[in-house]
Amino acid sequence: MSLLKRATEVAVATLGGAGETARTEANVRGVHLRPVAEFTHQVTGVAVSRRGRVFVNFPRWTEDTEVSVAEVLPGSTLRPFPDDDWNAWRNSRKDEMAPARHFICVQSVVVDARDHLWVLDPAAPAQSHVVRGGAKLVEIDLATDHVVRTLLFDEDVAPLGSYLNDVRISPDGAYAYITDSGAKGALVVVRLADAQAWRVLDGHASTQPEKDVQIKVDRRVLRRPDGRGVEFAADGIALSTDGHWLYWQAIKGRTLYRLPTALLQDRGADAAMLAAAVERVGENGPADGLLISTSGRMYISAVEENAVKVREGDEVSTLLQDRRLRWPDSFAEGPDGTVYVTDSRIPDMVWFRPHGPAQLRTTLYRIEDLR
Repeated sequence: MSLLKRATEVAVATLGGAGETARTEANVRGVHLRPVAEFTHQVTGVAVSRRGRVFVNFPRWTEDTEVSVAEVLPGSTLRPFPDDDWNAWRNSRKDEMAPARHFICVQSVVVDARDHLWVLDPAAPAQSHVVRGGAKLVEIDLATDHVVRTLLFDEDVAPLGSYLNDVRISPDGAYAYITDSGAKGALVVVRLADAQAWRVLDGHASTQPEKDVQIKVDRRVLRRPDGRGVEFAADGIALSTDGHWLYWQAIKGRTLYRLPTALLQDRGADAAMLAAAVERVGENGPADGLLISTSGRMYISAVEENAVKVREGDEVSTLLQDRRLRWPDSFAEGPDGTVYVTDSRIPDMVWFRPHGPAQLRTTLYRIEDLR
């Protein structure tokens, strides 16, 4: 049986019909959450091409998923993307496979201004050890659906304990910016012309969890059986529409920070110079994904509140709140301005609910703004 057939049978069911917004709460009038697709694997990232093609990814956190990156097709099917071979990795066969040529534990996907899909693979199943030679950023030309470049990260960029989490590509296509939400939070800058990459703000307060923040879900602190809480460092990342400012924050944190990208692009800038230039923008509250849309509005995944918030200037407000959003994760904007959000249901994982299902049903939504 082909990987495509298996994925089609087990991974996605398209949703639709009237009455699906009935469970929304405290939403801005005219804003609704509409399901697009439901998956039997834990989804995190979403990307939408200039032609409206939708891509998602499934990290290897609690299961050895059959598909890492997929295109969501009409008719309730998933297409392993770009092909079966890139999705052929299995943890049980890791000693038999070339980590540079397969997706290992993909965390995020994003489409750039040239309509190329970029796939970020921290190569750390279960957010544990990084598979040697596997951490990478893969570029796929959506005109041909072929991989055109694979940028491998060595241990200086993706050291033991790292978990490369989210990525943004500069509007001119010259740089990639990545968050590391692992044991020692940092940002990673990648100069795409020559594939040079370097870590910045490594261990700096702005990339670290905030000690006085405890992530709560269902009014209780979210903890593993051994007492550990949510400890993710720098995670959400966003670029201003002109590409001049990079924004980020830790999940276990409430504070949003930014830096001029001109400084990040200067590999000669020393650590003290960068640290001094970090600006505290304000408080978003604990959040996972961030997105600055073409309109300049920042979307914020409010993980404690089952909500999507927006930041406009200094003002943060709730756009929509819905009990179905167990952990709003990543955002993407479509060519018509529609914003999509994944719900990864992190609080329901066996990490936090040991008797819960290993395979979580998760959902991709779109935000319908009819104002």
